[in-house]
Amino acid sequence: MSTSPLPADAVEMLRRPNPAVMATLRSDGTPVTAATWYLWDEGRVLLNLDESRVRLNHLRRDPRVSLTALDGGDWYTHVTLIGRVVDLHPDTGLTDIDRLSRHYTGNPYPDRVSARWSAWVEVDRWHGWGAHQG
Repeated sequence: MSTSPLPADAVEMLRRPNPAVMATLRSDGTPVTAATWYLWDEGRVLLNLDESRVRLNHLRRDPRVSLTALDGGDWYTHVTLIGRVVDLHPDTGLTDIDRLSRHYTGNPYPDRVSARWSAWVEVDRWHGWGAHQG
């Protein structure tokens, strides 16, 4: 596990719209995972959650989070980011979910009714596997 900056090839992978899984912690400490979209933005990670999702409550109570992004062309190659949510705020105007949706689909997010929250994750540690071992 490394606390040093990620190498350029790992950052390049994280900039792509890869499949990813995030982990949050339930109130009893049990980890819970869910597939998610993410956006790598200058050393931080943007996540976005529907207001009705329980993982939003997990992050409000305990900001620790882990995100594993799998290289879309080689799932054996992946990078796991471990950190904490340092900014959690309403996604007014759905600006952030639209950024994520365009990154993954090329289009704005279709659900314009549900309230959403943006979570900015600051990375404390990381590790990689396959092409990004470190």
